[in-house]
Amino acid sequence: METTILIRVERGALVPEYKTHDAAGADICARIDSPVVIPPGGRALIPTGVFLEIPQGYEVQVRPRSGLAFKKGITVLNSPGTIDADYRGEVGVLLVNLGSEPWECTDGERIAQLVTAPVARSIFAPAASLSATARGEGGYGSTGTH
Repeated sequence: METTILIRVERGALVPEYKTHDAAGADICARIDSPVVIPPGGRALIPTGVFLEIPQGYEVQVRPRSGLAFKKGITVLNSPGTIDADYRGEVGVLLVNLGSEPWECTDGERIAQLVTAPVARSIFAPAASLSATARGEGGYGSTGTH
C-alpha cells in the first residue's frame, strides 16, 4: 500500500529513505550546523530540514531506530511521535539519551524512522455504562495474572 507525501527540504537536508525493499520505516537524518551532544538522561530536539504535506486521513509516526537504541541508548522520547496531516512545519525529532555515555549527534546522522499510517477518527459518544468484559477495569499489569 502506498500513499504520496509531498516533501520540501531546506538547508541541504536529506530526503527520508527506505533502506530495504520491505522496510516499514524511512530513515530521517539530522540537519544541524554543528554537533549536538546529549548527556546521559538529557534530551534534545534535533532539526531535520524536512517539511511534509501528509494526506488527510494519514499520520506519519516518528519512531526510534533500533540500532541506535540498542548500541547507544538513544531513543525518541515521545515514541511514537505523531506528525498530523495539517502540520506544515519542520520535522523535529525529540531524542533522549538513556545510555550511560554522552552521545554526539552529527549532521546527516540517521536519527529516527518515519512510518506512514492511516488514521481512523472516533466519535466519542457519552454512555451511562459500558459493556462488561472478563478483564473489566483491570489496568496496568493486570492481564495474565489470574
